[in-house]
Amino acid sequence: MNVGEKILIGCKSAMGLAELVGSREDKNMEKKSIKQIYDEYDISPALQTHMYRVAAVGSIICRNFQETMETAEIISACLLHDMGNIIKFNFDVLPELVEPQGKDYWLGIQKNFKDRYGEDEHEATYAIAKEIGVTDRVCDIVRSIGFRKACERYKNDDLAEKICTYADERTGPFGVLSLKGRIREGHKRFLASGRKPTGDERTFQTLVSCLEGIEKQIFSHLAIKPADINDGSVNLEIENLKEFGIIIKSA
Repeated sequence: MNVGEKILIGCKSAMGLAELVGSREDKNMEKKSIKQIYDEYDISPALQTHMYRVAAVGSIICRNFQETMETAEIISACLLHDMGNIIKFNFDVLPELVEPQGKDYWLGIQKNFKDRYGEDEHEATYAIAKEIGVTDRVCDIVRSIGFRKACERYKNDDLAEKICTYADERTGPFGVLSLKGRIREGHKRFLASGRKPTGDERTFQTLVSCLEGIEKQIFSHLAIKPADINDGSVNLEIENLKEFGIIIKSA
């Protein structure tokens, strides 16, 4: 069996892992499918696909980890980590984001999100996670994700936060990339959007170094390599995530 096969064969699926966690729920918890959540919040197909990819990267890492991981929490956080991102979308820079409903439709959804959650997409995502009723642990992981927080994640010992941050930084708008390729793509897209960076080039390079350090930290625990996480392995993993049950607090 080669390394690629090791990623995909002889392991519990993400759905199976969700069911395992579900068997340990107390009476104050229930599950809600991620598909239902995306539908309720009118999450665009492009953004859904991105979050599925990030979750698939996280799932593959968890399954190949030498230690027992918080797999359900990691997958849940990855599936929710960009729920408020429509707030920052520039539909002229990435016209693919408006398919299939069209630009006017998504501008309307964007306005609704801004009216309800404000102008900060990160705070909006956190507010939505709280609104959905996910566990405090998942909320904390969601809040930890972000390029600008890479050095915080590198320095702390929270493996779940490291994995989710790394998974997001391996995933671009159109697929899974190497870490360096994703950083190049993301930086170029950020500048094209007209948004102003919060730091100078030195700060940017420091964050890049921290992400590279996180990659080394994670893969020191794995029998696979970064290149084994690619569009092929991720696309197969996504099929296990379409009906993934997010654990939420009962009303």
